[in-house]
Amino acid sequence: MRPLGVNRIVVAVKDLKKGKELYSKMLGATFHDAGGTGEPLGLDVSISWDAGIELCSPMPGRDSFLEQHLEQNGEGIIAVVFGVDDADEARDRAEKVGVNVLVPIDYTREEIDQYLEGMFDRYKEYVLNSFETCGFGMMLGQIEPK
Repeated sequence: MRPLGVNRIVVAVKDLKKGKELYSKMLGATFHDAGGTGEPLGLDVSISWDAGIELCSPMPGRDSFLEQHLEQNGEGIIAVVFGVDDADEARDRAEKVGVNVLVPIDYTREEIDQYLEGMFDRYKEYVLNSFETCGFGMMLGQIEPK
């Protein structure tokens, strides 16, 4: 397994539209709505691949972990996505040091086309339970451009 560096940071915002406006104006970032990617977790998601930022906000009417996080901590960085060339091997390495997977993500071609505008050949991530060990949220991503 080879690390490929930071793919993006994940930022919690209360209002996705306002967050996109702020980061677009401040950085010139272009955001792509990643609608369904966060739906199982009760999240609205928008990603700027050029700026390396993923914005997440709680979906209205859903009791998501993010709503509670925002109430306790306010807006800000909640996770870092590290790019890797082999997500499964990276997951295995994390588990060997006691950092387990919270959520596995492995999109099919159809899901990549539907949620991520068909931008990738492969999109596989593992959301890790890394807060106690590392002090922040960590994700491992095998994201291969088209």
